[in-house]
Amino acid sequence: MDGSSPHPVSGADIVVQQLVNHGVDIVFAYPGGSVIPLHQAYTRFRDKLRIVLPRHEQGGAYAAQGYARSTGKVGVVSATSGPGAANLLTAIADAKLDSIPMVIITGQVTVPAIGTDAFQEMPTTEVFRSITKHHYLVKDVNELAGVMNAAFYIANTGRKGPVLVDIPKDVQLASCVPDYNASFFLPGYNATAPEADSIQIDTIIEAIRLSKKPVIMAGGGVISSDSSPELRQLVERLRIPVTTTLMGLGAYPGGAPLSLDMIGMHGSVYANIAVNECDLLLVFGCRFSDRVTGKVSEFAKHARIIHVDVDRSELNKVVHASMCVEGDVKLVMNQILKRLDYMSEPEVAELIGDRTPWLNRINALKKADPFDYDHSSKYILPQEAIYELWRQSEERKLKPIVTTGVGQHQMWAAQFFKCEFPRQFLTSGGSGTMGFGIPSAMGAKVANPDKTVLCIDGDGSSLMNIQELATCFCEKIPIKLMILNNQHLGMVVQWEDRFFKGNRAQTYLGPIENPEAFGRGVGIGPEHRYPDFVTIAKGFSWDGVHVMDKKNLAPAIKMMLDAEGPFLLDVAVPYQEHVLPMIPAGKTVKDIIRR
Repeated sequence: MDGSSPHPVSGADIVVQQLVNHGVDIVFAYPGGSVIPLHQAYTRFRDKLRIVLPRHEQGGAYAAQGYARSTGKVGVVSATSGPGAANLLTAIADAKLDSIPMVIITGQVTVPAIGTDAFQEMPTTEVFRSITKHHYLVKDVNELAGVMNAAFYIANTGRKGPVLVDIPKDVQLASCVPDYNASFFLPGYNATAPEADSIQIDTIIEAIRLSKKPVIMAGGGVISSDSSPELRQLVERLRIPVTTTLMGLGAYPGGAPLSLDMIGMHGSVYANIAVNECDLLLVFGCRFSDRVTGKVSEFAKHARIIHVDVDRSELNKVVHASMCVEGDVKLVMNQILKRLDYMSEPEVAELIGDRTPWLNRINALKKADPFDYDHSSKYILPQEAIYELWRQSEERKLKPIVTTGVGQHQMWAAQFFKCEFPRQFLTSGGSGTMGFGIPSAMGAKVANPDKTVLCIDGDGSSLMNIQELATCFCEKIPIKLMILNNQHLGMVVQWEDRFFKGNRAQTYLGPIENPEAFGRGVGIGPEHRYPDFVTIAKGFSWDGVHVMDKKNLAPAIKMMLDAEGPFLLDVAVPYQEHVLPMIPAGKTVKDIIRR
């Protein structure tokens, strides 16, 4: 590696040099007392590293996620000890569930002070233990180079995930002659991506041969393993309809003839019915979230399920499969494709058989129950706003990266913004963490300066990290933010309406002294709306506009897309609108709510 020195180097410089050695070009970093040496080292590497200062540590961690999710590279965030580290927790838990590769560097009080309840001390490795893939507390400067090598190796191999490196301040200040190629010992950890054996590939091929109604289900593992090209080849060569989970969006083009779009609680009717009726379900890189399966005992109960995943612990954890394959989905798909390459055209045709009845059934389902909304509404519906944003993006051939917060707007974005390629749609899946949208868009834009980055957010979710508007202005990060403003916590309101007789319990976000005047979310002037997001945006030196009249929606979106700098579009939408279809939690496709 680069940066070798025969002379002693400080621990802080070793850490930063190792970041450079591992190809890191951007770090999201918030300073504090116990990381002053680290930040001083950052300044000595200005020509090799860009340091982005978020306005909150959580924002920095989500930005590092946006960087990692949009590029496939390891995202890096650093923070001080105690409260600084604690502010990272939610974002790191989110990265763990969604298998996002990250290295988190935290400062710690000096080694002698550990355990004394010193100022800003927190047992960081213990607190983070269950929400990281691995964690280190480094008490010896001589171990730093090897630990950094291990952290990057663990974060970006196998099932990817976040790795914590906690470094006391005196270790950052101490010096040694570093060995940047230092080895590390990881007992029990084998990151070699396994392949399926020939018997398993034969079994998969034979299962396809016997199937009349096959479906492929692709999850986030297809994205993280960069196996979207292989998936697309499999789908096209075998003419098998494919559905994706929320985390798998973009693995196969939404709206394509063989696409069933998203499966699950708010997935398409046709995806959920197809999986319920299929006789073979080929599952690649999915962990069978409860939001996908509903009532587990009824999920794909008529199908032979073949589950391929790199993480052995996910196999037979939720859904019992007919066959489990522990392996990298990219390698396994390539093995299947190679087997097809050895077949003659008549043999492949015989393998596929007559798909016509099944594909006709799929097409009938898609025609009968498409994603749709009330086009006659006098108000701007959130689905219409997202569709118009997608339409104009398509018209301009922008191929944007899209991030979301969490809630109704997230599901509508998944339904109505048709993703064409992997790493295009960035969202918090497993944890469902509000506040994800703005900072993850910030990180994605820093990582992809030549791409348009759109954030579709809700008024509740955006407020959780709205301070990052300051970062976007100061760091010249021109994201486009569309807030679907219904003055409520929309998804919780939907559950209140469906399951709690519409009783409102702290889900209205307007002034409590006169809720009826503001709680409609429509029919009110922007001067009365609370909070006034456009005024907030202008306070952070953003441009922005309100829109509440349907005739102004398309021009407002055009204005946002035309803007050179960061832009906020506040769209008033009715809070009464629900995300449909919906399969209630723990229920089955038979219980689907269509309207």
